Amino acid sequence: MARNTRELAQRPAVDPAEEPSAEWGWHGGFPRGMVVGGWVSVFILIVMNFSNNNLTNNTANVWLIGLAVVMAIGLVMHSVRKRTSWRR
Repeated sequence: MARNTRELAQRPAVDPAEEPSAEWGWHGGFPRGMVVGGWVSVFILIVMNFSNNNLTNNTANVWLIGLAVVMAIGLVMHSVRKRTSWRR
């Protein structure tokens, strides 16, 4: 466990053979992009329900709404966990 900020700032050495991007400085993610992409995907799944090919059978509608709801719940849980992570 780190006892001061200097220990927190030091990161363990990364083997370039395992992670070649760490050699030239790129070693991050897109946390905000993931959330935006997730909400865009939820919106697209909901909009897909209004297409013309779903007139006779609602099975596709159930799957689209179900996947959109599961993704939305996951995104909300992610934002709540991210907001309260420092309190634990």
